[in-house]
Amino acid sequence: PCSLVFPRNWYHVRVSDMQDPYAFAPQVGGYGPPPSVQQFPYPMVPYDIAQGYVMPPAQFGVQQPYPMAVVPAPPPPPGEDNPDLYIPDIVKQFITHFYTQVMDKNMEEILKLYENDFRRLSERWFTEFPWPEAERIAQFVNNDECFLILYKELYFRHIYAYHQPTIDHRFDSYYNYCDLFEKILNSDTPLPYELPNQWLWDIIDEFLYQFQSFVQFRSKLKARTTEDIETLKANPKVWSIHSVLNVFYSLVRVSRINQQLEVFQKGLDPSEVAGDFGNHSLYKNLGYFSLIGLLRLHIQLGDYYNALDSVRNVTISKKVLANTRVPASQIALYYYVGFCYLMMRRYQDTIRVFSHIIVFIQRAKQHFPPKSYQLDQVVKQNDQMLMILAMVLTLCPQHVDESVSTQLKQEKHAEKIAKLQKGDLSTYAEIFKWACPKFVSPIPPVYDGLPENYNKEATNQQCEVFVSEIDQQLFLPTVKSYLKFYTTMPMQKLAAFMDEDVDKLTEELLCFKVRHLLSTE
Repeated sequence: PCSLVFPRNWYHVRVSDMQDPYAFAPQVGGYGPPPSVQQFPYPMVPYDIAQGYVMPPAQFGVQQPYPMAVVPAPPPPPGEDNPDLYIPDIVKQFITHFYTQVMDKNMEEILKLYENDFRRLSERWFTEFPWPEAERIAQFVNNDECFLILYKELYFRHIYAYHQPTIDHRFDSYYNYCDLFEKILNSDTPLPYELPNQWLWDIIDEFLYQFQSFVQFRSKLKARTTEDIETLKANPKVWSIHSVLNVFYSLVRVSRINQQLEVFQKGLDPSEVAGDFGNHSLYKNLGYFSLIGLLRLHIQLGDYYNALDSVRNVTISKKVLANTRVPASQIALYYYVGFCYLMMRRYQDTIRVFSHIIVFIQRAKQHFPPKSYQLDQVVKQNDQMLMILAMVLTLCPQHVDESVSTQLKQEKHAEKIAKLQKGDLSTYAEIFKWACPKFVSPIPPVYDGLPENYNKEATNQQCEVFVSEIDQQLFLPTVKSYLKFYTTMPMQKLAAFMDEDVDKLTEELLCFKVRHLLSTE
């Protein structure tokens, strides 16, 4: 079993620990505690928060939906010092309904509530303040521990997306992830829960994002207070690389996802090797997404060979793309695999992988929620892959799909592509730093005397390696252009065309040949 909980040797006071007589929206008869789940005057029924309508039950004699979200919530009581503690009625109904659907395993409704209604409610009610803390909504969900852990995952994700997380938020979110993965991994039998694939992918993706964000946070000492630095020094295991890797490898092991994928590729039944946990969709999907998480994490550490080895059993094909239910996971898979190929000098594979996924993105963008961070991330990754593709095509010219070529010819890319074709190394470095993943250091920094811009050191090191490699290959397009006109050519003649010394040109070509052979092994 996997154990991730570390001793908590620091404490802090939160708003939820204070007395809060006005924490809830006014009821019909005035202010007071809201009814519990069992005390609701009518059973919760499906409703559309996004459109602002609630469908009341038939016994009330109302057949048509009436507007709810369009009616402003009553203001907090006079003299309320903490307006962020105020919970609108519609939010309480949403939380209760969400809990009911999770317990009933109604996947279609869970996905709608998760993808649409939670986002719309966040934009309407919680742009200035976070969602209510879990302790304050526990009575609406029968104090269900597992659901409260899932709720807190959304709560902290909202803080990261809409607000500036404090060091307390970062620590609390880490401990909540520990609780979540311990529930999943340390159970003797599979947990009796089902969650949509999109939510499971977002859990893995957000877990990695928050780890990356914490690494950047602890490296920017100028913006840290003395108290923050002391807290970081006292808690080196919080968001440690070992705990993050442990989660992914444990999910892969418990789900037996590699064994399932190997059997599936042979045309056999994966359920025969999956075991009890692997046959459960929650574990199976978390295991699959953990492979992509390992791919991403190893790349962020600069370990490209282990990164590719993590997804050795994952099929990368147009057929899988066409049938995927979670486009964001496949886009991430292709982006990181293509970047691996780039750093391993497998340029033709980079072009193939990026060309396929860029075409797919043009068709899949319409399926993402509008004005969502998922859509923004996909659009950014599309632009990043286009610019990486432009660099690779400069070194290894070849035909690409017409739609990809059209995007590369857009005016916003024209200036940079022209500089790339002239061999401007500063442009290569600029594009690399913008388009590459966020590299991280696997160990905590030495906080005493940390240099400025330490948070960029890992990226700068990878950029130097990349630019050095490019500098040694800039002569290749010129060589290829001459060789197109000849079946054979003496080295003396080629050197004369290129105004190079014969011995130096021979050495450069032999070095490139050896590197190319090594990269394709």
